[in-house]
Amino acid sequence: MQDTPTRRGLLGALAAATMGSVAGCSNASPPQRDETDSTADGGTTGPVREASASTSSDAESVYTRVYRQTSDAVALIRAPSGSQGSGFCYDDSHFVTNYHVVGDADRVSVQFDDTTSRLGRVVGRDPRSDLAVVAVDVPDGIEPLSVVDSEPAIGTRVAVVGSPYGLRGSLTSGIVSGVDRQVPSPAGDYQIPNAIQTDAPVNPGNSGGPLVNLSGEVLGVVNSGGGDNIAFAISAPLVQRVVPALAEAGEYDHPYLGVRTATVTELVARANDFPNAEGVLVVDTPDDSPSKGRIRPCTGVKRVEGFRVPVGGDAILAVGDQRIQTSKDLHAYLALNASPGETLSVRLRRDGKVTTVPVEVGERPELVA
Repeated sequence: MQDTPTRRGLLGALAAATMGSVAGCSNASPPQRDETDSTADGGTTGPVREASASTSSDAESVYTRVYRQTSDAVALIRAPSGSQGSGFCYDDSHFVTNYHVVGDADRVSVQFDDTTSRLGRVVGRDPRSDLAVVAVDVPDGIEPLSVVDSEPAIGTRVAVVGSPYGLRGSLTSGIVSGVDRQVPSPAGDYQIPNAIQTDAPVNPGNSGGPLVNLSGEVLGVVNSGGGDNIAFAISAPLVQRVVPALAEAGEYDHPYLGVRTATVTELVARANDFPNAEGVLVVDTPDDSPSKGRIRPCTGVKRVEGFRVPVGGDAILAVGDQRIQTSKDLHAYLALNASPGETLSVRLRRDGKVTTVPVEVGERPELVA
């Protein structure tokens, strides 16, 4: 169906207006207008705010202040492979970014502004937490960003500063939509625990940049975008555990208890004759697991309401003084509180009784290439 002349005229007018707004530029003063803005049919749209008032208001925006506080400390990171992302100043000689941004590169370009870039050396990387540390000669005047040591509240207003699609120095805003999430890491055998969910827009190139609160403090390191209104950041508490080790030793030893678990639901409790749905059931302990011989795995399955349910294993109720309600709780506790070589007191439900056993934390096995 062909456009009518009326429709063609309308589209032409819209195109002309669009081109003018995108490509047009003028230093001339705008024409003077009445206090109300006239519409095409002679009506009004209400008072027109003076441009100076609008500019003054925007200059006082809390997000403008956050941008001024943080943007100098956020750089565009480019790897020789063509991969690029963001990174932020962690201390006077190191930038933090994502492992998936630097990959296996030994050197990366760190672009501080439109005219200043330095060659940085990748001194540490950890695929499981998707973090990497770059040593670089930081220009004068750039101050490290402060990294918090606690979890933000859901609803906290946040900003993402970085280089989406290579557009260095971009800012988007939103809120903390969720906490204590698990997200896939570049290491196929691992889920990054304690991640922060946000609705702030995140695009390719934002990876490795900071998620900050309105005080300019880092709440997490942007890791991925999962949709139009969902993105994730590696939490500050995990960053604070991993990054110092990467800067000093080049790697991080992840704690490993070596148990595969399932949350104790009502069906699991019924099948195992537990008094209530509490803790996590130990389904398996691999042969090389630190828990082998200390914590008992399941020995069979039972059908309950048509479902196959594992039975016969210990249920972990707590580690130390931390109550464990889900498998995610156990993973997060180990990641944020335990270290290889440390002995943990694990409270179990076993053979109808509650008991406590000591288990020495191991080191998670190296990734197989």
